[in-house]
Amino acid sequence: MPMAPMLVLAALAAAVLAGGCGEKKRERPQPQVAARVDGSEITLPQIARVLEQQPRLRPEQVDAASRQVLERLIDQRLLAAQAERMDLGRDARVRENIDAATREVLARAYADRLDDKLAPPDAAEVDAYYRAHPERFAQRRIYTLQELAIEAGADQFASLRERFQSSPSVAAFVDHLKAAGLRFSVSQVVRAAEQLAPSALTLLERLHEGQAALLPAPGGALVMVLIDSQADPLSPEQARRLIEPMLVAERRRGRLEAELQSLRRAARIEYRGPFAHAASAPAADAAGSAAERALPVLTLPSAEEASVRRDPP
Repeated sequence: MPMAPMLVLAALAAAVLAGGCGEKKRERPQPQVAARVDGSEITLPQIARVLEQQPRLRPEQVDAASRQVLERLIDQRLLAAQAERMDLGRDARVRENIDAATREVLARAYADRLDDKLAPPDAAEVDAYYRAHPERFAQRRIYTLQELAIEAGADQFASLRERFQSSPSVAAFVDHLKAAGLRFSVSQVVRAAEQLAPSALTLLERLHEGQAALLPAPGGALVMVLIDSQADPLSPEQARRLIEPMLVAERRRGRLEAELQSLRRAARIEYRGPFAHAASAPAADAAGSAAERALPVLTLPSAEEASVRRDPP
């Protein structure tokens, strides 16, 4: 189970404060300092922020993970100090990277500030969402999949799809990838219906066990082979804990997209050189793309864009 940021921070604080505190010091609040490097402090909140990027961290892993993070932060401080002594901050490429990181942090901060105005979904909205998506809840299934992630350019997808459709089996398609020198990775995963993008879920509902589908994906293509699926429905009460964050995420995307459209209308944006043609793109489309960049969401194409092998591989 993922750990909430505050739980991670509390666990870290308990671990640090519990070790090495004598009876005489219990009455005084201890500073949230994990280490000092040449006088510069590394704090528990700094460690917690790194741990927040590990959503699958289990409670029993917090202690070991926090110690690893602390050591990495110490190394980072030492290297950064050396860079400062060498005045590397004046290097043009370093300066550009620092400016880019600053802009990313500020953009995220503003997007997060927009979330403060969002009202939580009420019971009626949650119930309506449950009824509108039976495939995710009332008729929910657990899918066991073999995924083949292929690294390829967007211009290679058409030829990959043609080869996939003409291959007598997935194994034969894999042989083609090897012969073509394309890099790929294979993994077996178990995903519940609510963990899948709507388009991917629609596609899987059309497949039988042993069948496979090829879809375009960021950075290349993805082959999904359906190994097994089992019914595992959720009651409205069980689904509520899943639906509420889904509705919040939808509101976040909607609010951010609306804000970006407003900001784009108010700004003077001039496309130059090879990007001059972008000026003719609809503002809504451009804003939507920017929203996706600012708030990453896993998206897959519609089921109609996927190539499906109807014969078992």
